[in-house]
Amino acid sequence: MAKQFSLKELGYDVFFESAFACAHLPRSSPARVIAEHKEAYKVKSPDGEFTAKITGKLHFRAAKREDYPAVGDWVAITQIDEEKATIEAVLPRKTILKKKFSDKQEIQLIAANLDTAYIVEAVDRDYNLNRLERYLVLAKDSAIESVIVLNKIDLISPDELNARLSQLNRRFPDTRVISASIATEKGTAELADSIQKGKTYCFLGSSGVGKSSLINKLLGENLINTREISLASGRGKHSTTSRQLYPLKNGGIVIDNPGIREVGIANAASGVEGVFGEIAAAAQKCKYADCTHTHEPGCAVQSAVEDKKIDGQKLTHYKKLKKEAEYYAMTDYEKRTKDRKFGKFVKNALKQLKNK
Repeated sequence: MAKQFSLKELGYDVFFESAFACAHLPRSSPARVIAEHKEAYKVKSPDGEFTAKITGKLHFRAAKREDYPAVGDWVAITQIDEEKATIEAVLPRKTILKKKFSDKQEIQLIAANLDTAYIVEAVDRDYNLNRLERYLVLAKDSAIESVIVLNKIDLISPDELNARLSQLNRRFPDTRVISASIATEKGTAELADSIQKGKTYCFLGSSGVGKSSLINKLLGENLINTREISLASGRGKHSTTSRQLYPLKNGGIVIDNPGIREVGIANAASGVEGVFGEIAAAAQKCKYADCTHTHEPGCAVQSAVEDKKIDGQKLTHYKKLKKEAEYYAMTDYEKRTKDRKFGKFVKNALKQLKNK
């Protein structure tokens, strides 16, 4: 029989208690979404686990993806029987981690009510500082703390590890970095000690970086299926196919996520400014308010790059993410207008080339 958890052990606190009271649903009870499936959710409460569907009323009122439940959400449910329930309402969220869905303008919800995001990067995978920066922007924009987990460190030499850690500390001086290895168990105790009772943590990263293995270590048992190491590539194979929430024995709560291929930052302007604080601060001293930090005279940001106070590659990525966030924040009408103008420009350019 599965262990029963109290509301407090699932992360319920005064914030959600107040939100539930304001919902005025006396026949319902609070539960937490622990998994999301097609047109259904798995929710957990002190009474057990239930397969739940949203009511027609809630579906009718939903205007966008954020109006639907996500893993980590607290919801008001009405039990139908010992296995099924209906979701009457989604309670207000403390935080919501989301990203732009692929190359579309749609929003994908990653998880709700998170306290900390563990961003997992493996030394044997596509190690990439720019991708890490994107994850940091997503978390910062949602007021979620970030911790970088450099995983599978047993696969590189101590000198290589020190070089990677120095690189991470230079690029992300304000972000905690934990180096870990399941094979040698190095860093796993530090990771476990960083998890606090009643707090919710999400593991993010590409496929095969070892997120599920780390969570299994925290759980103390292999609840999450992981696959063997590929003999051809030496890489772990991706196994997680859906988001799942797991309460830990120490009182913390973790969420496993499928590997993320593309980290679209959507409307995360505040997150960009927060992660690139030194660039934003320098920009305040530029001669022109609309300075692009490219070629304008009196650009304090370019001066800082020349003086080695700001990394040039970091500035390049900052401008790319800022432009991406600003474009997403435009209204649909503005986007259509901009795309139409660009389409006319291309059409006229092709016509002129044809007439030459």
